[in-house]
This record gives sequence, C-alpha cells and structure tokens, in this order.
Amino acid sequence: MIAAGSGLAGSESSPRTPIVSLQRVTKTFSNATVALKDMTLDIGQGEFVSLLGPSGCGKSTALRIIAGLSGASGGRLVWPNERPGSKDHEISFVFQEPTLMPWATVFANVHLPLKLKGESAGQARVRVMEALEMVGLEGFADSYPRELSGGMKMRVSIARALVTKPKLLLMDEPFAALDEITRFRLNNDLLRLWEEFGWTVIFVTHSVFESVYLSNRIVVMAARPGRVVADLAVNAPYPRDETFRTSHAYSDHCRQASDALQAAMGGDDGQH
Repeated sequence: MIAAGSGLAGSESSPRTPIVSLQRVTKTFSNATVALKDMTLDIGQGEFVSLLGPSGCGKSTALRIIAGLSGASGGRLVWPNERPGSKDHEISFVFQEPTLMPWATVFANVHLPLKLKGESAGQARVRVMEALEMVGLEGFADSYPRELSGGMKMRVSIARALVTKPKLLLMDEPFAALDEITRFRLNNDLLRLWEEFGWTVIFVTHSVFESVYLSNRIVVMAARPGRVVADLAVNAPYPRDETFRTSHAYSDHCRQASDALQAAMGGDDGQH
C-alpha cells in the first residue's frame, strides 16, 4: 500500500482517536459479488476525506456501511468515542441525486429529518431557516423542487443533511450530475461550511481534480475486491480558491492521485 505523506490530516503526526474505524470490513452480496474485502480505514475527527476509485470498487458500499444503511459481512465498524451499543452516531447522508419530495416545499423537505424525530414545523423553523441560509437558499423556503435548478436542488439536499447538525457528513458523488461551473461553486460552498462548522466529511468521487481540491486526505480504492490501495495526504492550506486550482502544488497532488488511481485500476496496490 502507498502510505500517506505528511499533511494536515491522516498523517502519522496526527495520532488523534478516529471518529470511526473500519477494521478488516468485508461485504459480500447475495449474488456472491465481493464488494469489499478486508477494508481497514480510520477517519479522524475534522478530516475531509475523499474516497477515490473506479466504478465498482466499493466506495458507495463503504459509505452505506458507515451510515448503517447496509451491514458488513465480516470485520468490524468501530466508533471509538461513543459508548458501546450506541446507535445514534450523528450522521447525515447526501446522495448522488437530491431525492427531494416533489410535492413538498423546500422548507418541508429540509424539515423532514426533524419531523421524523418528532419536531413540528413551528419547533423546527429556526433550525430549518438556518440550514437554508447556510446554503444560500433562505429566500426559497416556499418554493417547490420543480422550480429549482439542479444546483439549487442539491443545495436543498445538503441543507436537509445539515439541519440535524451532524458530526459526520457522508456524501456520495453529490455533484457528479452538475455542470462544471455549478460544481466548482458548490465545492467552494462545501469547503466554507466544513471550515466554519468543523464537521468530519467522507466524500465519494470519481474525480481526481475534485478530490484534490476538497480534501486533506485521499483514500484510493481498487476493485475486485474493493480495498484501500493508497492513502494520500493533501497538505495544501485552507481556504482554497481558484489560485490553488492553478498552482503547481495542485498539479503535483493531482498527478500523485492520478498515478495512484491508474495503479489501482491496473491491479497494482503499490506493494513490490
């Protein structure tokens, strides 16, 4: 395996207790497909970690196991800072599609997670409006999804994830279907919110460029079976902007991540 270099997070100089740890996790589906095999990964508090890899390498499967949406066939998922048996891990999940209720207003869509916890619209109004303000949609509370652009729908989806004030934000290729300009804008907005509120983020992407721009750590995965083959630190400082996108440091990190991805797709895990 290619080890992480020195950096802000994910390096050997950061011995903090992980917020969540996958320990030799394996996932085999009913059709005998091995989606993950012996996947071991620690996610540190406050990190922005991208899972980068080709289709079919188990990125989304790993995310769903962490979220509790799917069970592991083997290995362990450990939450070191939580009491044994705890089920409330303060997680929010942003899917690739916005998955909004088309018949409900933006306010009602964002209110949904709190409604499921028993909070009425009146009780939740302040929190819902705060979440909409975070993503720049405070003026669209009474709008319907059909009235919004693709980027605005994704902002609503992000606001819905943030309204519960999670400690861990899981994002499964949330910007993949958007045009490049909208994607860049949402990348910047996501980083601003991450820096401001100090969440831990695990972000699934196929894009080397997006992973380098967003992350302080990139975990490269290979398929058949899905596993970690490289763990790369991106030690560029935050905040990041267009200056970083055109810098030599950005190019160098993209080249390193691209090389690791090509090796993963060729079946080379970096061990000789």
